[in-house]
Amino acid sequence: MAGLRIELFGGFRVLVGHRAVPDGAWSRRKPAALVKLLALAPGYRLRREQVMDVLWPELEPAAAAANLRKALHAARRALDGDGLSADGAALIESIGDLLCLRSDGLSVDVAEYRAAAALARQSRDASIHWAALDLYRDGLLPEDRYEDWAAGPRDELHADWTALATELARVLEERGEFNEAARVVNRLVAGADAAADTVQEENHVRLMRLYALAGRRDEARRQYERLRAALHAELGVEPSPRAQRLYEEIRGGHTAEPDLAVELWEKVGDLRAQSGDADGAGKAYEQALRASNEPASTGRLHRRMATALLMGHQTDAAADHLAKADALGPDTAERGRLACVRAHLAWEHGDLGAARDLADEAHETAREHGDDEDIVDALEALAIISHLRGDWRAGLQAQVRRLSGTDLGGQVSRYLEINHCAGQYQLYGDALAGDVGDYARQTLALAERCDAVAVQAFAWCLLGESLLLAGHWGEADACLARSCELYTPMGSRTVALPWLRRAELAVCTGAFEDAAAHLRWATAIATVAPSSRHAWARLHGIATLAALEQGDLDAAVAAVTAARETASRYGDCPSCGAMLNPLAAETLARTGDLRGAREFAAIAERTAESFDSTAWQAMASSAAAWIAVGEGDRAAAREGFEAAAAAFDKAGHPYWTARARRQAGGVE
Repeated sequence: MAGLRIELFGGFRVLVGHRAVPDGAWSRRKPAALVKLLALAPGYRLRREQVMDVLWPELEPAAAAANLRKALHAARRALDGDGLSADGAALIESIGDLLCLRSDGLSVDVAEYRAAAALARQSRDASIHWAALDLYRDGLLPEDRYEDWAAGPRDELHADWTALATELARVLEERGEFNEAARVVNRLVAGADAAADTVQEENHVRLMRLYALAGRRDEARRQYERLRAALHAELGVEPSPRAQRLYEEIRGGHTAEPDLAVELWEKVGDLRAQSGDADGAGKAYEQALRASNEPASTGRLHRRMATALLMGHQTDAAADHLAKADALGPDTAERGRLACVRAHLAWEHGDLGAARDLADEAHETAREHGDDEDIVDALEALAIISHLRGDWRAGLQAQVRRLSGTDLGGQVSRYLEINHCAGQYQLYGDALAGDVGDYARQTLALAERCDAVAVQAFAWCLLGESLLLAGHWGEADACLARSCELYTPMGSRTVALPWLRRAELAVCTGAFEDAAAHLRWATAIATVAPSSRHAWARLHGIATLAALEQGDLDAAVAAVTAARETASRYGDCPSCGAMLNPLAAETLARTGDLRGAREFAAIAERTAESFDSTAWQAMASSAAAWIAVGEGDRAAAREGFEAAAAAFDKAGHPYWTARARRQAGGVE
């Protein structure tokens, strides 16, 4: 049987074996649209009713069904070519109510792009990024620009391509390859619909900066003129003050290239550090240090470099940079920031007493001389130190009193995320989980007395989580809803966890529409939150669970794929995202991707080994059982599911206990 190749980028093209289906074979638009829809569908299959709703929404079911039969016949005839091969009927199969493209020998360029983009994000290899970007060609189905059914996939793929190109530009900037970075951003500018878009103006400004960094100042000036002309033609306005300021600096030569380099590299380093990429952050700060010649910025960069090195546990090198920062005569606020980094260095050396003293010093200095970010840095350090010392509960309650009357502004989510992360150890730890609910109630009462609204929101969430895991659905939802109410006025850059837990609860009770709504809200928060690495894995884990519970394996695969992409983009948190691992292993094992399933099972096992947690061990057992299912070892699979059920039962998680028991009973 001949293979089937379908290309959708840059225009519709089909090959059966080595034979190209001529454009004239598609005598009407609907047969071609049918093939396009199937090529874009998850698993390359759709129900007949879905196709009819898309292609003939205005017709009665009987008339639409007749049209579908005609379109299917025409599509198969086009694939047959000479009419003698009978390829068409084999390549577009009818299985009950489903229409399917035969998967054996099938290749679709959109699927190849998605796979290449995922690989690029994991590898951070520029050549792999370029290969993925080139697959996109001129966008999805330009001949169907005005078809409603093509709009959603087109917009989604364009947004992904834009994000991938932006990531490649960042990778190239980190390496100092400014000309190549400019080439990427130039493609972003050329591929956009209008300069009036805020993001697009940012790309023009970024391209100006890159040209200047590469010594191409004439091109930087010309880029500004192109932006100015486009904005005038489209909106009758001038470029933003930032763009005008950069233009004047470049035109007048007032801003030297090293100054631009310091600002750029420091920003790149901050972004890399935020996503957990310690090596990338260190390289960016190193580039900034080479260009810096001003004592205050040089000292700040040495501090940031020390922080990046400590992320990678490189204590000696970090201490060297801290000493260099000290030698530059920091002001009082900067001395407080250095004390906070030294606290990190002390806990890396295992001196938790000194670490706490330094973090206390950093906090007091920040309250007197620093800003919101400095205060939260110190509080975050104190939370980590308390967790390492085993007295996180007392430490958090001590912080509640310090927060009385303190407004953390836009930094509130960073402060709360680290405590929510520590809370996961409390919820799942064998020696801790039993009285988490009581502790949450005590903390709530203290926060109410101190008028610490942020901590009230935290405590309601923690209480709701403990009730959720125990299967007390109504009480859990009430507590989580209250947490959401308190968090909402704090703005979009808040904490996603209570919405995520409400989504999880909705899945547990079969309220899948409610789960989808909560996940949408959590996604919006995670997209802009500075500590989103704590949210994404759980978010996609819940989406995977919802898909599996509804029997939608394609949606589960999509959620696992999205989890990989967000981890490569934002970083991840092993404890906050623990539930993803067994669910991803289940999903991939059921689709035959044992290699991918084993990767997630290995992560589940490492997570279980990191802490005395029967619940996390249950997750590891469940993941291992799915590997056994994929390998055809029914006895091992049943044993693994039974072990998971027993462990979940011991941990007091009735929903997961029942689910594991069903899986054990379902092993044939």
